[in-house]
Amino acid sequence: MKTCRGYITSTPFAGERVPQHIQNIVIRDYSKKNKINLLMSNTEYCMKDCQLILNQTIKELELIDGIIFYSLFQLPVKDTERSYIYESVISNKKMLYFAVENITATSKNDFSLIEDIWNIKRALSSCFIPEPLNN
Repeated sequence: MKTCRGYITSTPFAGERVPQHIQNIVIRDYSKKNKINLLMSNTEYCMKDCQLILNQTIKELELIDGIIFYSLFQLPVKDTERSYIYESVISNKKMLYFAVENITATSKNDFSLIEDIWNIKRALSSCFIPEPLNN
């Protein structure tokens, strides 16, 4: 059975904000369905663009089988920072799991798919103008 660390955040990501307890419920459910031994989730500090805890979790990959993110949009916004994470996973022969999207990533092809999803999200966010909620 694989052993993985959860990763959650208290700050908004990709224009969304999900309470920490909901993120933990989704990660816990994902790990049960996929027969993964889940270690307590690491929670990112509540500062804009902070990824100190994520970087510490990446360094922990030598000791665990992978990381379960609530969503792939919790990855860093900067392309170079995501690439660093991908290379760390590949070189350590570990896995990243993304519970909401139900994606497992271990290879360059997997990370290429994730980058395609990021690019689609960027394109859509630049052309979508939300309607006001009031009538």
